[in-house]
Amino acid sequence: MTDSPNLPATDPVRVRRAKIQRLSSTAQRIGYAMFAVAVVAFFIGFFAGFTDGVVSLIVTMLIAGSVLLAPAIVAGYAVKAAEREDRENGV
Repeated sequence: MTDSPNLPATDPVRVRRAKIQRLSSTAQRIGYAMFAVAVVAFFIGFFAGFTDGVVSLIVTMLIAGSVLLAPAIVAGYAVKAAEREDRENGV
């Protein structure tokens, strides 16, 4: 079965890139939100006192945010670079 000239063919690579971009964007939002929670918790601890719970929250949010952000940022840049390369090569 051939693709009709009137219907655009869906490129599985572009579909996969779009999925990775969506996941990357979501992970970045969540990771940055975790960093924001850590900053707010730090200032709460700074002014109200660093209890065990506040310190645990800060450390947990920083570690979890880093674990999410590192691969999400790399994946986001990889998708952008691949799309840019496709545009430059006329694909």
